[in-house]
Amino acid sequence: MIISKKKPFEEILEDLEKDKKIVILGCGECATATRTGGEPEVAEMKEALEAAGKEVVFTEVVHTGCHELDVKRILRSNKEVVERADAFLVLSCGAGAQACRAATDKHVVPGCDSLFLGNIQRSMDFLEKCSHCGACVIDDYGSICPVTRCAKGLVNGPCGGMSHGKCEVDPEMDCAWVLIHEQLKKEGREDKRTTTHGPKDWNVIRRPGAVVERGPDKLKMGSEK
Repeated sequence: MIISKKKPFEEILEDLEKDKKIVILGCGECATATRTGGEPEVAEMKEALEAAGKEVVFTEVVHTGCHELDVKRILRSNKEVVERADAFLVLSCGAGAQACRAATDKHVVPGCDSLFLGNIQRSMDFLEKCSHCGACVIDDYGSICPVTRCAKGLVNGPCGGMSHGKCEVDPEMDCAWVLIHEQLKKEGREDKRTTTHGPKDWNVIRRPGAVVERGPDKLKMGSEK
């Protein structure tokens, strides 16, 4: 799940300074779960914009905000009203804002900041455990990612600052390397604890990434226009 936070309303107003008629789009998945772009947040934003003198001509919470075909379908189905808009305010992650970008040539304003890919622990309690590094090697680390969960991103640790199982960057946070060592011991794979790993290969990541189907058994990965 993409974890996002709301942009300050003053910043949104500044971005919409030259726009009078506004469409607001939310997201029914990630932004709803993080309470940054669900039905209540869209309604709250509509009220705030109207109080600031804007005219909100259309609102919709897209089932999946980053689904470009669905965003295009919704705007096409409401063509007459959305054509009146000067700008589109998107309450979702950056992928959702760019899905809207693919559906219109008008001004698109992101209403949220994207933070990280988060694991859900409970309602409004999220923890980053994966950094999309492109080549997952967590089997060597007890299925605990040191690149993400170690504050220094070490692939050989712990560092000298670890104290009593806690991280020197945040004394309330468990040291990822203590967790890794304890897990490998539970699995009976303590030999992995003394293995020295080479530098992380970041060359496997291509930006922008894409996975495009090329036949029933083939996928093309990498940049795609």
